[in-house]
Amino acid sequence: MKNVYENEMKIEFSSKSNNESFARIAVAAFASQLDPTIEEIADIKTAVSEAVTNCIIHGYEEKEGIIKMECKLFANSIEIEISDNGKGIEDIEKAKEPLYTSKSDLERSGMGFTIMESFMDEMKVESVVGIGTKVTMKKMIKVVDELEEAKIEL
Repeated sequence: MKNVYENEMKIEFSSKSNNESFARIAVAAFASQLDPTIEEIADIKTAVSEAVTNCIIHGYEEKEGIIKMECKLFANSIEIEISDNGKGIEDIEKAKEPLYTSKSDLERSGMGFTIMESFMDEMKVESVVGIGTKVTMKKMIKVVDELEEAKIEL
């Protein structure tokens, strides 16, 4: 059986730090169609913020480029793909280690991937040096069926 999505959006924006908040708001508005909890929206916004910040600081460094964000809604989940055409990651497993940062001079915590993994249900990183990086994240949205709602109301 095919895993068909119910809705999708694609946005491209410049790798300027101002656009990090734009990405957070755009994904939150799109995800709201699934009627998530405030906590679920906060988790999604935080993970998107980390991914976009990584594109800006690590992917493009001092240069400006384009960040692409694609979102797909399924019956009870959202899939978010954030990609850049930046410098890429040489060692993805090392980059995913908590506290590892290639930008210690910028006082980076090295927790971006760790935060994305903890706030989302799935996270996959693909990268090719000199070509760019793509982070794909999935979040399940809690579905309370009518029977459960009826129990809660009692």
